[in-house]
Amino acid sequence: MTFVMETEGMQFRDAVEKLAGEAGLEIPRDNPEARERAERQDTLAGVMELSAKFFESQLGGSAGRAGLDYFRRRGLTPETMKRFRLGFAPDSFEALKSKLAKENIPEAVSLESGMLVKNEETGRVYDRFRGRVMFPIMDAKGRVIAFGGRALGDEKPKYLNSPETPLFHKGRTLYNLNHAQKPARDKNEIIVVEGYMDVIALAEGGFPHAVAPLGTALTEDHIQLLWRFAQEPILCFDGDNAGQKAAARGVERVLPLLKPGLSLRFAWLPQGQDPDDLIRGPANGGGAGGGAGAMRQVLEKAQPLVDVLWSEILAGRTLDTPERRSGFRRDLLGAINRIADKGVMEDYRREMLNRLDQMFANPAQTRAGQVRTRPLSGQRLGRFANIRQPGSPFQHLDGGGEAARRGTAVVRRLPYEVLLAVLINHPDLLHRHGEAAALIPIPDRQLDKLKGALLDLASRHPDLDASDLRNHLMDLGFSGPIETLVRHTGAIRFALPSAGLAQAEAGLLHVMAILRETEIEVELEAAARALEEDMSQENLDRFQAAQQQKLEAESRRRDLDLAEFDPLFKT
Repeated sequence: MTFVMETEGMQFRDAVEKLAGEAGLEIPRDNPEARERAERQDTLAGVMELSAKFFESQLGGSAGRAGLDYFRRRGLTPETMKRFRLGFAPDSFEALKSKLAKENIPEAVSLESGMLVKNEETGRVYDRFRGRVMFPIMDAKGRVIAFGGRALGDEKPKYLNSPETPLFHKGRTLYNLNHAQKPARDKNEIIVVEGYMDVIALAEGGFPHAVAPLGTALTEDHIQLLWRFAQEPILCFDGDNAGQKAAARGVERVLPLLKPGLSLRFAWLPQGQDPDDLIRGPANGGGAGGGAGAMRQVLEKAQPLVDVLWSEILAGRTLDTPERRSGFRRDLLGAINRIADKGVMEDYRREMLNRLDQMFANPAQTRAGQVRTRPLSGQRLGRFANIRQPGSPFQHLDGGGEAARRGTAVVRRLPYEVLLAVLINHPDLLHRHGEAAALIPIPDRQLDKLKGALLDLASRHPDLDASDLRNHLMDLGFSGPIETLVRHTGAIRFALPSAGLAQAEAGLLHVMAILRETEIEVELEAAARALEEDMSQENLDRFQAAQQQKLEAESRRRDLDLAEFDPLFKT
């Protein structure tokens, strides 16, 4: 029984009926009410099946020419239209009504099924769907239980779904689950997109395990249903504001439901494209750089829930005062407290506290008045805009004059140039390490402006490749700094466009570790001078803390195993 429930995605009762049917047995109904309810659903399912066949037949005739042309323009093959049982509702008030009457379906039953509508003022009964391409909605067993219709002209609404009926509950139904359940279970991956055509395009592109909710946000029942087929369903959203809001709703919905091993992931589509555009690609009227490979890349970059929760709560904040940082911590931990499972909640709490410690760990910031914090350059930084750089001992340096007066080493440009070169030549790393890069203060004003523009472009145009990104930056007036970057970093293999992504990422982490060490070294110098001037316990604690941080930073950098590059970054 358990095997059938797991492999077929069935409820207990359905699994019992399936096994009994295979054995030639009939399961008695629990009671007269249950029997009546089941018979009523069977009757309505019969109406829906008749309606589906009627719409399919219309698509092949003269009345359905407009619908057939629409599907062909969308690039659908006859096989796909047949597989999804696509059809057309004639632009008539009584086409389906007459068909159902000829099949001896009582008008009351047709009304209950939602296929007909009654005008309460005039008493007139007529077809609900008229002049629309039709998408049958099926349950997990493949029974037609509802329809979605799309208008071909300017009719409103553009999309129309069946109403709730004894057979159809949209908050518990996912489009294409009947086809998607087996490949989803086989792959332990199920993709959630927005619309019917997105699902169909993905199926044609080699992703048969995609589903869509029906004109509603994802519900708790939807999430529980998705978890039957994959431990971490992927929610696929547009990268615009609407997509961000939809993702936020998904986060809010899933937090109380989380269990060990069960979560969600979030994939972001290139700006202005939906899955249908991306899959079809430019050759078939879709977006640039599309195809199945592009869609797979989107899915492979899907972010875990923990990252999306962090980014959502961080978005739009300025964390430049203790009160604001405290507010961020409060809201973050408040969201985590909504997780009902105590074990998962505690793991989230530890993870977020660790991230908070890393974000606010700059030792120079721990003493009031020691170093000011400052915002990033005045660029609009999109999803990186909420990140504020920690105060830097180098932030007022200009060519080394101030450094000399303070007795510190002059900071060379090269580490920062390498940092930017890697990010420009490998934009995928911006999505993984953009927030960390945003936190690194750059003492050179020109390079700092370049970093701001780079993060802004990455936020607003996440689909840009290295060439397009470089061209955009040059158009913004950064030709000179980029040419200098290329000259200065040409001998550093991991910073080159030809470097593999793994090599580039390892190098990037190494550079960021070195820059972190440099800040710690300056703090150590300052702590040593303070201790010389005043041998107080407070100054001794500060000096020892800086020493320990320096040792830990050196150890972390050695673990990156890129020591051959160290000489390039010595000041």
